[in-house]
Amino acid sequence: MMNFELSHVPQRTEKPRNAGLTMVMDKGLSIRECENLVDGSGPYIDIIKLGFGSSLITPNLERKLAFFKEANIPVYFGGTLLEAFIIRGMFDDYLRLLEKYNMEYCEISDGSITMPHDEKCHYIQRLCKHVTVISEVGSKEEGILIRPNKWIEMMNAELQAGAWKVIAEARESGTVGIYRPNGKAHVVLINKIVSKVPADKILWEAPQKSQQAYFIKHFGANVNLGNIAPNEVIALETLRIGLRSDTFFQYLDQSMQSFKQSNDFITSENEKSKTAKV
Repeated sequence: MMNFELSHVPQRTEKPRNAGLTMVMDKGLSIRECENLVDGSGPYIDIIKLGFGSSLITPNLERKLAFFKEANIPVYFGGTLLEAFIIRGMFDDYLRLLEKYNMEYCEISDGSITMPHDEKCHYIQRLCKHVTVISEVGSKEEGILIRPNKWIEMMNAELQAGAWKVIAEARESGTVGIYRPNGKAHVVLINKIVSKVPADKILWEAPQKSQQAYFIKHFGANVNLGNIAPNEVIALETLRIGLRSDTFFQYLDQSMQSFKQSNDFITSENEKSKTAKV
């Protein structure tokens, strides 16, 4: 959706899309904030996660769900909520909860509790009989490293069990899982994952701009990205299509790259000048 013509803008997939997804993290938006979100960014939001276990205490939950349903934006409960039900032996209660609120999607994760992977896949098989399942791979704990082959094995097993997409864990901070504590991407891990898992099946959690730019530069405008802040949806879309400095030259042809070289030279000379003054 563009208000006027501009060349060299990449083609974005159209809603409802299977690739190029933007998943927004709702950590407690009010109804009025939801209205503003849809009014300002609705065309670019594919799905909304009610983060963590926040849906248990969210005021006006039914109104919020009804509002997003009317806006044709799917919503699902965060995986931590399901973990809270599982650890209490209340999985069947969770199924009834999904039915009560007419949920069409759900997330299953094991980032907070320890769960045998076969058991997690069994839950996926049960859940996908009722809803579209999004599974999440990776720990929420800083310092816990999972071997690339294990990531690949778990992701493929969960897709085979019936998951629609698999989320690569990063938390809302973007400092664990597929990222280092400083927010930099685990490049080797990510490259190994995409060599063995279909790229359009992975939803990369990327709450930080630098992380979003990394994935767009490496996998293109239609990479699946999640844990996007509500006030960053339009900013992410401009990043996807090359209208922010981080991806500005990504889609331009060779004749336009000379401007980049000139820019780089000017920036370099300015930096040298600053250094000389110091």
